[in-house]
Amino acid sequence: MLIIGIAGGTGSGKTTVVNQILNQLPDNEVGIISQDSYYKATDNLSYEERTKINFDHPRAIDFELLVNHLMTLKSGDYIDQPIYSFVTHNRSKDTIKTHPKKVIIVEGILIFNNQKLRDLCDIKIFVHADADERLIRRVKRDIQERGRDINEVLSRYQDTLKPMHEQFIEPTKNFADIIIPNDRYNTVAIDIVRTVINEKLT
Repeated sequence: MLIIGIAGGTGSGKTTVVNQILNQLPDNEVGIISQDSYYKATDNLSYEERTKINFDHPRAIDFELLVNHLMTLKSGDYIDQPIYSFVTHNRSKDTIKTHPKKVIIVEGILIFNNQKLRDLCDIKIFVHADADERLIRRVKRDIQERGRDINEVLSRYQDTLKPMHEQFIEPTKNFADIIIPNDRYNTVAIDIVRTVINEKLT
């Protein structure tokens, strides 16, 4: 099993890169695991307390479970992947049964912060985008998909996202095998990734 890690700041265009890679592979050969599914359960906190969680800090992620799940998949067994709700700021009671595939893509802003997770990745990709472009995408997503208002989104960006990005996300670019600048459709980088995947799968 080939594990591809795709990191980058919020709104950097990771999903676009994931989709470009998916387009190069047969559907039955690739699976996706999102870091967002592995935010720690917060059953012990009130909703008010949950809204104050810093989701852009590595300690918000259950890396131990994520690493264990990847190792389970590598061993040939299925996992029950958690589902996280950004409306309730907590894991839902439901899970997704996820089976091993030839290629597993792990994507998320903080995935290169954990050494065990990095070591499991055969290819590490960092998607880079300018800060203003990332902010615009984040504002649109949080308002349209997560029910936030503009003031909440901008306050969170200024108080949390920006400093966390500079402290925990941008430095992990140094761990990447490939850095993709996402200010345009980067066919060269995607072609390189496709070539590496094909070489490792044959």
